Amino acid sequence: MSNNLLIKNARFTDTGEITDILILNGLIAQINKHILFDGADIFDAAGNYIAPGFIDLHAHLRDPGLTHKEDIISGTKAAVNGGFTTVCCMPNTEPCADGPEVIKYILEQPASCRVLPVGAITKSQQGRELTDFAALKRAGAAALSDDGKPVASENLMREALIKARELDILIMPHCEDLALTGRESEDTITKRDINLAQETGAKLHIAHVSTKTSAGYIAEAKKSGFDNITAETCPHYFVLTGEDVSKYGVNAKMNPPLRTPEDRDAIISALKSGAINCISTDHAPHSTEEKNAGMNGITGLETAFALGVTYLVKKNHIPLAKLIELMTINPAKIIGIDNFCGAIAPGKAADFVIFDISEKFIYDKNSACSKSRNTPFHGFELYGKILLTVYGGKIIPARTCRSS
Repeated sequence: MSNNLLIKNARFTDTGEITDILILNGLIAQINKHILFDGADIFDAAGNYIAPGFIDLHAHLRDPGLTHKEDIISGTKAAVNGGFTTVCCMPNTEPCADGPEVIKYILEQPASCRVLPVGAITKSQQGRELTDFAALKRAGAAALSDDGKPVASENLMREALIKARELDILIMPHCEDLALTGRESEDTITKRDINLAQETGAKLHIAHVSTKTSAGYIAEAKKSGFDNITAETCPHYFVLTGEDVSKYGVNAKMNPPLRTPEDRDAIISALKSGAINCISTDHAPHSTEEKNAGMNGITGLETAFALGVTYLVKKNHIPLAKLIELMTINPAKIIGIDNFCGAIAPGKAADFVIFDISEKFIYDKNSACSKSRNTPFHGFELYGKILLTVYGGKIIPARTCRSS
């Protein structure tokens, strides 16, 4: 196969225009109708939609140390099967990604897509002592987070944000007050961290927003001009509610938990308005035994886009172009890779996804690429089938990875 690729008859999601895209040595070289070029492999998109490869700011690849659930090879195969070409992996590994050695290990592993490791805010994610932010950034950490553990101390969080501002590195907090229960637990720390970001000027990205009140706090901050504050939500928060737990059992157990229909509607409204900037997966693979024992989290890399098409686009909440924005250019800007990712333009990385939104398909968890099967979406009728993913100019056909 050639190092060059010519994609024919691809349809843009914003204009509907059909065009050709020439890729030379992993970069977009030309966008035009009826491109002729000798020496390139040809793929005919046949009028299907093309978008930049999706970017997930929040996933768990479980490597090192927890590779019975997932590893970087299987997790990135799941990513490209879901149309993702960039994945930020969380630090709750064993050992924790709280030092440069683990960051370097992650970056050295073979992968099917771009992996951006997220380092821990505190040592061992214990919330007591800050990690060496500068060393983590030098090693290649793209952001800092204690993932599923909050930084309980307001003073320590303030110190973290001040250091992060000095180093120009993003902080991604888990907003939960462990002394409280219910939605107030999320809302209290969301408000606290917004206040601290306003005070310090640091870049704050609020993870997996699930409540109406937290979404409102974020919207208020943005209306006040604080563009250093961004936020994400996950498909399960705009598809499911707490009422679905009785239907799907442990596979609907996550943290933050599923909320009320009112919260779900508020999350959708926040995506429409831009208060929530992007959709992440919080891909959290677990073995069947661990899930049955009550561990939180669901897989998400292979269902996120189709759930967005089915429950946001097809229900006329947002247009397709807005969904693509939420999964490409917005996360690229937040994590700081928009100079080469997140858009289709000459000189940008040749990371694409080609998909069909017209035909319905049944999601089968047993054909997933992830090692784990903890999803509530098995058997769902969905739109938005991934036909092909291109990463670095190389075709990675959509496929089923195994049956079991």
